[in-house]
Amino acid sequence: MRCLVTGATGYIGGRLAPRLLAEGHTVRCLARKAGRLRDVPWAARTEIAEGDLRKPDTLPAAFEGVEVAYYLVHSLGQAGFEAADREAATRFAEAARAAGVRRIVYLGGPEPAAGGEVPSAHLRSRAEVGRILLGSGVPTAVLRAAVIIGSGSASFEMLRYLTERLPAMVTPRWVRNRIQPIAVRDVLRYLAGCASLPPEVNRAFDIGGPDVLTFEEMMRRYARVAGLRRRIIVPVRALTPSLSSHWVGVVTPVPSAIARPLVESLVHEAVAHEHDIAAYVPDPPDGLASFEQAVALALAKVRDGEVETRWSTASGPDAPAEPLPSDPGWSGGTAYTDVRERTVHAPPEDLWRVVEGVGGEHGWYSFPLAWSVRGWLDRLVGGVGLRRGRRDPHRLQVGEALDFWRVEEIVPGELLRLRAEMRLPGRAWLEMRVAPLDGGHSRYQQRAVFLPRGLPGHVYWGGVAPFHAVVFGGMARNIARRAEQAARRPAVPDVRS
Repeated sequence: MRCLVTGATGYIGGRLAPRLLAEGHTVRCLARKAGRLRDVPWAARTEIAEGDLRKPDTLPAAFEGVEVAYYLVHSLGQAGFEAADREAATRFAEAARAAGVRRIVYLGGPEPAAGGEVPSAHLRSRAEVGRILLGSGVPTAVLRAAVIIGSGSASFEMLRYLTERLPAMVTPRWVRNRIQPIAVRDVLRYLAGCASLPPEVNRAFDIGGPDVLTFEEMMRRYARVAGLRRRIIVPVRALTPSLSSHWVGVVTPVPSAIARPLVESLVHEAVAHEHDIAAYVPDPPDGLASFEQAVALALAKVRDGEVETRWSTASGPDAPAEPLPSDPGWSGGTAYTDVRERTVHAPPEDLWRVVEGVGGEHGWYSFPLAWSVRGWLDRLVGGVGLRRGRRDPHRLQVGEALDFWRVEEIVPGELLRLRAEMRLPGRAWLEMRVAPLDGGHSRYQQRAVFLPRGLPGHVYWGGVAPFHAVVFGGMARNIARRAEQAARRPAVPDVRS
């Protein structure tokens, strides 16, 4: 079948598209910018349609000839996300019906128990999107999942960092609510299987793994699988969801803006009330993955640097999409720059390896305290901070997050351009270039660009400019030094037989 995948730059969509390809389907991905999918390994085998669910005139071409349409987008963590998701779902449903799509598949959230607490805004929005799609006139399957366990998922990273960093913790009482987590591989299996549902099926299905646990039990079991000592967990009444989300934002890479709706969802019990999906998509012969199996698989992916997608991969619809302007006058008057250049006594390939390895565990090659403080300040004002890290320790792709930057452009061996996603009174980029020189040497060029927004932007640049000699100057020196050290290392002999 021809399947349309929205959210292909996100966590689930980025894993579903290659699975559908492997099962023989034709895959078309809807993206606001086609370039966001340029570097993913499966992109060349797909059709990529540029379009925006908030712009109905961009959708007919994307839906033309589509038989199955996957709705895998949301505005989680953005202001006004309920209205934004309502509009996007309505536009999607209208376009699918007009194009004669035979099936819609949507991954939503758990249904709170009837008569329980008022559902969070996040769960209300997920449920509303499901109702819009079910009422679209196109047969729809809504899959309702609670916590998804997989390398790079926001829920998994929240669980992982809380457990690994806090051997003893005071927690909110909701850690004793029951949850039915599910492995990401089983979620993908259900999503792919729903492409072949009979046309009369138009309903929601609960999906969950074989274990019903509390979040407290999940942390204890995670500790066992990860080889950690037993965790001391003391639930107290005083920690509200709002306080909990700030606490999660401090301890984990997940910023408070995303942690809050996740935490608010955990206030409700999230247990599957039926397993009817098995009548259409049978369980695998060895059964659904247990919680321990899902954690072990996720940790192995993290350890081996094989994380396919991360929660931070997706950027919201309000993220700036314009590339770095080549003409400083584009900014309306002022473009501040900090330019550094060094001759490096190392081959370009050694220098490039250092450049592409920037961020994450490797750091930023200069004044770690300054970068750390900037990251903490960003978290305090609701930004993403430094701890999003990187998906792969060695390779970068266009569109993926890198600490508080996003990769805007990468030309292997030549150029890495990062766009800032920290909270700023303006827009900023960091550009790193590698060029060959005679004699096996290379030139390193580094440019920071800031386009101020109003008087606060000018004041901001004036305040941080005195530190640039230390931060950006040190960065250029240390990148050059690392490359030269790598060039002097003896080659490792090939001992393969």
